[in-house]
Amino acid sequence: MDIVIIGSGNAAAVLGRKFIAAGHDIIQIYSRNAAAATELAYEWNSESTNYKSTINKNADVYLIAVTDDALEDVTDQLKLPGKVIAHTAASVPKEILKNVSEHYGVFYPLQSLRKDMTTLPDVPIFFDGNDAKTKNMLEQLAHSISAGQVVEAGDDARLKLHVAAVVISNFVNHLYSLAEDYCRKEGLDFKQLLPLIEETAGRLKNTSPKQAQTGPAIRHDSETIQKHLELLKAHPQLKNIYVLLTESIQQAT
Repeated sequence: MDIVIIGSGNAAAVLGRKFIAAGHDIIQIYSRNAAAATELAYEWNSESTNYKSTINKNADVYLIAVTDDALEDVTDQLKLPGKVIAHTAASVPKEILKNVSEHYGVFYPLQSLRKDMTTLPDVPIFFDGNDAKTKNMLEQLAHSISAGQVVEAGDDARLKLHVAAVVISNFVNHLYSLAEDYCRKEGLDFKQLLPLIEETAGRLKNTSPKQAQTGPAIRHDSETIQKHLELLKAHPQLKNIYVLLTESIQQAT
């Protein structure tokens, strides 16, 4: 397929590389960040523009990969009649594109994407469209770049998935950050915890998180919990989260 990518950030860069690897042609990149668009265009032997009026009108698919709060501005005055256009946001309804084209949808990559990734990750894609043409084209595009899940998901389902994704990715990473800060202040090496992190995550491939739960909270080991809380007096933010999560784990058992 011939593709125009609108955006030049993390999602745009990684998805663009996936498209190229799958044999698609990125015929143009549009971005308000002219330097970033030019850099990606050079990498993909494509062209770039930072003017909506000069967006190429000959592509098969137009993919808007920008932040949620930038979507309204990007789509303002954008007209691509007869073309298939989709955005990549989980929490924004597809109808934000209804004035851009008769064929609009969503192409949501459920993955943490960074422009500086040295290898292309597996990217589950959740797609939606307002008509059969849009759904079929986006599904084909998704299967071409994803070895994992390709699932049709409406606005409500995607929003619920996004909540779960924030919990298991953003919130968990914040806990890693707090633990790293704790280790630094206590003279410990956070990297010594990496084998445990990898084992805990790997266990979930064959076991549900509830069954995999271990630790003093699920054992109701009050003596160990009190020792931990005593240590955490010097780390009030981590102590508050420790108490909250301990209570949550115990209530779930």
